[in-house]
Amino acid sequence: MNAHPPAGAAPVLQSVAPGLTGRPWIEQAWRDVVFVHWRVDVSAVAPLLPAGTRPDTLGADGHDDGVTTWVGLICFRFTDTRFPPVSVGSVGDFVEVNVRVYTVDERGQRGVVFLSLDAGKLLPTIGARVATGLPYRWAIAEQRRPAPDRVAYAVRRHGTHLRSLADVRVGDPITEPTTLDTFLTARWGMHVHRAGRTRFWPNEHESWPLHRASVVALRDDLVGAAGLPFSLTDLEPDSVLYSPGVTTRFGRGR
Repeated sequence: MNAHPPAGAAPVLQSVAPGLTGRPWIEQAWRDVVFVHWRVDVSAVAPLLPAGTRPDTLGADGHDDGVTTWVGLICFRFTDTRFPPVSVGSVGDFVEVNVRVYTVDERGQRGVVFLSLDAGKLLPTIGARVATGLPYRWAIAEQRRPAPDRVAYAVRRHGTHLRSLADVRVGDPITEPTTLDTFLTARWGMHVHRAGRTRFWPNEHESWPLHRASVVALRDDLVGAAGLPFSLTDLEPDSVLYSPGVTTRFGRGR
């Protein structure tokens, strides 16, 4: 995986996956991905992170100011889930909406921490919680296409009044991603706290085909319920992106 940086050095931002060591244990296609992001001070995120990680920082101008990090509301469809070479068929096809923040660990590995993941099928929700320890919740979740250039996701978490609606208009493709675009999308692993320790689960996929996007409608309870400021999603997002998708492979956590 990533080379360890010298003491005190910032980890290198990698736009291309470094590649897995060993055979992937799961493969999934992520389709019609909507990335909605707000910038926040590290103090809003740091208390929510697992041991051995800290907020990964980058200013809106693409320069690291040491105090700005990001909160993401990410919506997409899972399709063609398989445990190579075995496919799980339609059981692995569902909508997910997650809340994530950006981390770097003591080895210089950049990743994400998922504060919540709402999935539209019960069996994958249970399976993912058991297999990875991620905070998956079962929800009623669906995707809609209100117009050819729009993608909308709606979710309601079972047993609660928590809802999220994100409707975006897809714009022009991005031919040269900015440093911020790469920072928010090219994350080659996740940090997961389980059984008293933090593991890094690496992943790989092709480079994201990205489009600029704009919000048509946005109403969300999930970000606040995850421990972040409830007022955050009342603000205009600082970044909105769309991708038709990639196929992702995960290695074993370590």
